[in-house]
Amino acid sequence: MLSDHGSEIMFAGRLLLGGAFVFAGLRNIQNRALLTQMMSTRGVPQAGAMLWLGIVLQISTGALLISGIWTNAAAALLLLFLIVATPMFHNFWDHQGPDRASRINGFTGNVALAGGLLTLVAQTI
Repeated sequence: MLSDHGSEIMFAGRLLLGGAFVFAGLRNIQNRALLTQMMSTRGVPQAGAMLWLGIVLQISTGALLISGIWTNAAAALLLLFLIVATPMFHNFWDHQGPDRASRINGFTGNVALAGGLLTLVAQTI
């Protein structure tokens, strides 16, 4: 029964996964001052430019996932993005209390996204 609807299920999965990155990128535009400051504090050179690079990467590769174009490359780029961004923005080990719990949730969410991206890469090899 599910095999009859495989392409629709794959589209829904790509829509949800890619949509999460498009949404995050658009949200990062609104929060760019705070994010640039956080990145500067962590020693990222050219933090403003690097933030914009990350935003463009999130939105463009998320859109590629949704559309099914260059899915493997888009998923691989997003996986690399998560490897860099997750410890930078979800560094729960440096926090306590509710802030720590929030960062653990973000870290765990990004790990789950990475799992979805790996699954997508494996299906397109």
